[in-house]
Amino acid sequence: MSRGKGGAYSAARIAARVAELGKEVSRECEGRRLDVVVTLDRGFIFAADLMRQIDAPVVCHFVREEVRDVQDSGNARREVFFGSGPELKGRDVLVVDAVLESGVTQEFLLRRLGESGPRSIRLAVLLDKPRKRRVALEPDYFGFRTASNQVWVGYGLAAANGTGRNLRQLSSGANGSLRKSVKGRKK
Repeated sequence: MSRGKGGAYSAARIAARVAELGKEVSRECEGRRLDVVVTLDRGFIFAADLMRQIDAPVVCHFVREEVRDVQDSGNARREVFFGSGPELKGRDVLVVDAVLESGVTQEFLLRRLGESGPRSIRLAVLLDKPRKRRVALEPDYFGFRTASNQVWVGYGLAAANGTGRNLRQLSSGANGSLRKSVKGRKK
């Protein structure tokens, strides 16, 4: 499931891949309850479609990251904060996000959720961008692996101006692709 620089995934291709991922997750759940932790804002459309494909009892939780500039001994740095997490002791947990790039934020969230003692914890992402990874983290499930460094728009991912999340397809190179996609949509 790899793409070169630039590219696009149709709504049909995304739906087929999400259905495959749902089957994989279902096999590993073996019918046990699954606590799905969805990262907002990017992951909500992918998570909704993926959860509908999972054949097991699902409980959904939402987390939102907040990036803050922090002063530490006169040095400025950026930190990621999450609100209080759900109680996951002894549970099977699936963290769902749209894109895995550097992996720093997801690794932090996985560690934080792991502190509550879940039975298992896995990561599912729609797009995996391994060339941008800064930590040793690989997704347990991914929709598509891409080498593109461009911004992807559609299927929950927004262009820089905040538009495009509602598009059914996913395309990189936001400016031209977004305009074409919007003009070419059937009413």
